[in-house]
Amino acid sequence: MIDQKTLGAQIRKMRKAKGMTQEQLAEKAGVGVTHISHIETGRTAPSLDIVICLINAFECSADELLGVEIKKDIAIRNNWLTELVEDCSSLEVKMIADMVVSLKETMRRLEIEKTYAEK
Repeated sequence: MIDQKTLGAQIRKMRKAKGMTQEQLAEKAGVGVTHISHIETGRTAPSLDIVICLINAFECSADELLGVEIKKDIAIRNNWLTELVEDCSSLEVKMIADMVVSLKETMRRLEIEKTYAEK
């Protein structure tokens, strides 16, 4: 279960990752800056309507905004990955897997570097 402080922190994290100010997010979501501030600090829980506005403002999925993994999404993603490589040779699958692992490691390293650079 997500509490409003955790959700607020996730919204702040996404806003910063998108390079948006609270003012820009408020404008895109159709709410006041004070309301965004209260949501980000956990003083106010956003209504479902505001959550949908935030999803649209960030151009993301609900699970990305909420910072949770949706079980059904995992099965769909796994099926998609399987279908993506089903016509590949063993060598092609290995090469694709190696590239994905390398990309994942690079993305995580850059995220860690970005986190330290912000401090």
